[in-house]
Amino acid sequence: MTAESQKIAERHHVMTEHELATLGGGVVAYIKMLTSDEASRMFPSVEGLPEGINLFSLHAADGTPLALTDTKQAAIGHAIDDDLEIASVH
Repeated sequence: MTAESQKIAERHHVMTEHELATLGGGVVAYIKMLTSDEASRMFPSVEGLPEGINLFSLHAADGTPLALTDTKQAAIGHAIDDDLEIASVH
């Protein structure tokens, strides 16, 4: 991080990537919509994904993929089952 970007981060209270990655320590997660191609790359052990559909992945705050589902509601269910708080990521 440059000195100028550090000043901006301090002024606007922007979290660094490391701070975001360690946020929640196994408590915070986020959900991301993926194409079937993106899901195949992110979850290579999952075979036979239909082409041209959107899927939903649940990720730990550090970006680690936790689950792949066909609905957002199922991803939310996984988070709830694992006692994870879902953060909104834009």
